[in-house]
Amino acid sequence: MRRPKLRGPKLRRPRLPRTRAGRRRLVQVVMAGCVLALLPATWMYVVTGDRLRTAADAPRTDVAVVFGAGLWDGEPSPYLAHRLDAAATLYREGRIKVVLVTGDNSREDYDEPDAMRAYLTKHGVPDGRIVSDYAGFDTWDSCVRAKKIFGVDRAVLISQGFHIRRAVALCQAAGVESYGVGVDAKHDVTWYYGGAREVFAAGKAALDALFEPDPRFLGPKETGVTRALAASR
Repeated sequence: MRRPKLRGPKLRRPRLPRTRAGRRRLVQVVMAGCVLALLPATWMYVVTGDRLRTAADAPRTDVAVVFGAGLWDGEPSPYLAHRLDAAATLYREGRIKVVLVTGDNSREDYDEPDAMRAYLTKHGVPDGRIVSDYAGFDTWDSCVRAKKIFGVDRAVLISQGFHIRRAVALCQAAGVESYGVGVDAKHDVTWYYGGAREVFAAGKAALDALFEPDPRFLGPKETGVTRALAASR
């Protein structure tokens, strides 16, 4: 005896409104949704419009902040290495005095700040001019901690072009007067992924700037930046 075939419920295709007024309302809803989706990105562009620089014309300031961008076998990924190269160049040119490296050290076997420090010392930045933030779990956390924990009031931020506007906007919201240096990067799969990710990350950034949540880990104040600046004079 043949077993009868089981059929699932039929999925109905969505129907467009039949009336002209209904279609007009649908278009209005779609347009409103697009506007709302683009508002966070528009906010970032407005806030950062005059604050983006190149390594050649970055303003002279005491501190540069380099954001983590992943490790490969314990070494900085190519994207992170490009950021660190820019920081080392700014230091050698006398445009900055101290580098604050901020990244993820949530596991014993994963330590972005120490890998960043090792890379910088190999490229001419003295160890005493590097300060590590081990709880920079995302951009907002890094910005808030730079201000509240390390006492940074003004900084040059270094990241890839697809991320630098968000970094500047969030650090401005956290109370750090910021200028961004967007480093060049090969337009590979990672670059396109990063650019696409920023469209969605802009929404979270706007909410962070609006509600100012505490970082995942805040902790006590640290004097590393102050001591490094004092030693540089």
